[in-house]
Amino acid sequence: MSMLLSPVVIASLNLKNRVVMSPMRTYSVQTGDGKLNPLHFAHYGARAVEQVGLVVIEVTAVEPNGRTTARDLGLWNDEQQKELKKLVDFLHDLGTKVGIQLGHAGRKAQDSVNIVAPSETAYNETTACPTKATEEKIQEIEAAFVKAAKRAKAAGVDMIEIQGANGFLIDEFLSPLVNQRTDAYGGDLRKRYRFLHEIVTAIRHEYDGSLWVRLSLDDYVEEEEQNKLSDWQQVGQWLKEDGASCISVTTGGLLDKKPDYIYTGWQVPYARAMKEKVALPIAASGMLLDPKLCEYILETRQADLILEAHVFEQNASWIADATEEFHEGTGSYADFERHLDEI
Repeated sequence: MSMLLSPVVIASLNLKNRVVMSPMRTYSVQTGDGKLNPLHFAHYGARAVEQVGLVVIEVTAVEPNGRTTARDLGLWNDEQQKELKKLVDFLHDLGTKVGIQLGHAGRKAQDSVNIVAPSETAYNETTACPTKATEEKIQEIEAAFVKAAKRAKAAGVDMIEIQGANGFLIDEFLSPLVNQRTDAYGGDLRKRYRFLHEIVTAIRHEYDGSLWVRLSLDDYVEEEEQNKLSDWQQVGQWLKEDGASCISVTTGGLLDKKPDYIYTGWQVPYARAMKEKVALPIAASGMLLDPKLCEYILETRQADLILEAHVFEQNASWIADATEEFHEGTGSYADFERHLDEI
């Protein structure tokens, strides 16, 4: 029986399969109020109908100045919470588990009137230089994460993910490339981790459900300049100690740089490296378009969950097709190894 499509209890979640809809911004808020609208219901409802085991709602800002754009979702007031509950109930009725990703865009908050970051370094030459966050502001943002998590819990989500990747504020604090602070939130890796540590432990105090953290494990610069893979493994171990349930692995976003090339499964080695050193479930991403490849990743214990982004836009029946393929016996680990060169 396929691991990809079999029911599983993992990361404190009872899932009907290991397919997870990765949080993808739709930029569909129409009025700038951060509220869900019918387009979101249609977008996420389609994924539920397609039998995705866990739908993760796109990154949702914990405060107005934490949005990348004014068309992003937010969760800082009661009206936003009410709409979120409607969506969560709707998706539950369609038979899927529901998560939400909470984040703060930091220096990538292009529509913010007060851009903050660990240090006064802009994302690129065309973006505004941020203000260095004071310790008072840091504590204010941490409190905003906790308030948003409490709202998400009240709305009935099955999982909360903290956006610690893709160049958002937490990623900026973790990075020696951006974080030039000399206080308690900057310097060595442990101090750069403090911001995330305080957010995770504060949320865990209020929320006993499945708590994920998303991390970017490569910034595409020389290794001596960025966090090494061993540094990220250490962060993963600290997250486990702090009460995280799962780590979602990706790469990039901190700098205005892209990898030299992208190929099928290109981010899986990072997930495998994290899994080798961290005793937590790991979610893998990276153009995982072939169900046989997904099965191979799971069977070889390189990851525990598969994050899918745009695959359903290309093939709305992807899970149904995979089910038929595995049922016919063409999707096994052994079969994939025989045809690995074709992927």
